[in-house]
Amino acid sequence: MVRGAILADAEKSDPHAVRFRAFVSYSHADAAIAQRLHRKIETYQLPRRLQSDSKTSKNNGRLGRIFRDREDLPAAEDLSESVKRALAGSRVLVVVCSPDARESIWVAREIELFRALHPDRPILAALVRGEPEEAFPPALLDGAEPLAADLRKQGDGWRLGFLKIVAGIAGVPLDALVQRDAARRIRRVMVVTGGTLVALLVMIGMTIFAIQSRNEAQHQQAEAEGLVEYMLTDLRTELKGVGRLDVMTKVNERAMDYYDDQDDLSNMPAESLERRARILHAMGEDDEKRGDLAKALAKFTEAHRVTEASLARDPDNPDRIYGHAQSEYWVGYIAYLKKDWAKAERYWQEYKKYADQLVTMDGRNPEWLRESGYADGNLCTLSIHRTDSSKFHDTSCHSALKRMERILEENPNDHKNIEAVANRNAWMADFYLNSKQINLEKKHRIKAIILTNQLIQKDPKNKDYKEIWLSSQLALARTELRIGERKIATDRARSIKRQLMLLAKSDPENVRWNSKYLKSVDSIINKGVRDVQAR
Repeated sequence: MVRGAILADAEKSDPHAVRFRAFVSYSHADAAIAQRLHRKIETYQLPRRLQSDSKTSKNNGRLGRIFRDREDLPAAEDLSESVKRALAGSRVLVVVCSPDARESIWVAREIELFRALHPDRPILAALVRGEPEEAFPPALLDGAEPLAADLRKQGDGWRLGFLKIVAGIAGVPLDALVQRDAARRIRRVMVVTGGTLVALLVMIGMTIFAIQSRNEAQHQQAEAEGLVEYMLTDLRTELKGVGRLDVMTKVNERAMDYYDDQDDLSNMPAESLERRARILHAMGEDDEKRGDLAKALAKFTEAHRVTEASLARDPDNPDRIYGHAQSEYWVGYIAYLKKDWAKAERYWQEYKKYADQLVTMDGRNPEWLRESGYADGNLCTLSIHRTDSSKFHDTSCHSALKRMERILEENPNDHKNIEAVANRNAWMADFYLNSKQINLEKKHRIKAIILTNQLIQKDPKNKDYKEIWLSSQLALARTELRIGERKIATDRARSIKRQLMLLAKSDPENVRWNSKYLKSVDSIINKGVRDVQAR
């Protein structure tokens, strides 16, 4: 009844009322970011292949008009007629979420009215400040769960969060927009650099050396390194979730050519050292995923040299401690993969020392607490797999799980926390496998799968989450086969193989997907079939 009355009023007052693609609802405390979001949405152009409706095509790929009230609402008890008409004529509602928005009666009324008018139309939540529980208006959660984009730095970030909102408004796949955005940025960088990153870096180095002062040289060097860092970190993060690490191969090689020439670290500013180390960590991780441990170790060893020098300059700086802790982890990880147990323990004990130092400096920082949990988890993993000692210590396994569960309790919506607890349950299951406690092993396997399912439901296109889920399913199939549930194990393995082949197809260079996991799955299937036939 409310819907019909308002639509009728709108038609009477203006029979040619303009329809809006979206309505942006926000507290006026968030006016600046709402204005920025409004401008970005209206000027965004969809790729031609995603322009499904005629209106978008006629607008050269633009989404259409977006409504955002520009004046403070009057001191009345109801929404203005112009706002009501705009809500009636909008396809999507975008709610800018913050603690101020949660307290705003006008935001609540706009949400309630949009739901009453359009119960079948999408509502998108754009988180800009605060945690979800303190930023989402109660009216937003009263009904179907809204599609959420976390624009905070510690969440999706502005770029990926904005693309999630565009995908929700336009009704197109997120990964298509991410890939298009990545391709556009790479083209822009290549144009700016004259077609090759190496040429730009060499020119900057020569120009700095020839005509600029030391301070200006450092500034120019930071700009060059910042360009490389974007391509190897932010862009890499966006592509990682959709399985496109192959795009970064050539960039990795060119950037490494530049950094190989930088032998003297004594004159580099701390920010440059830190940036260089982060780039080397990213490059080494990509090499490891492609199965090239030698290249990965070379990059991690160089990063270790860089962060060690940086930490020596400023030993009490938490950022420097954190950076060097990552280097200790990665060098230890390669030693672990090579089964050099003593070396892995040496580096991972150092990693734990730095992680615990960070917690001592700030025991409420969730990132530092996670690092300490990761450190305990590494030592748990090592104690399970090492073959050079008959002693097996479970202290680190239990402490890692308890620490991660405590962090998750404090912030249950953080994807990193859910992933960390899922991972720790998987290793706890391996601990119980070693101690032959089958029931406890299976219990923790299932916990890991349940938690990973939560991650996939929140982000179904994220291939990293799918890999964790498949790995947990694979481990559970091994357990089922071991306890005699052959048919269940074989059926599970066949299901894993079908999904794993789709995952592997998206990134042929990922040896874990294309070789390691597939061999394990085939082994389970073959053994299960042989055991059934033998019976």
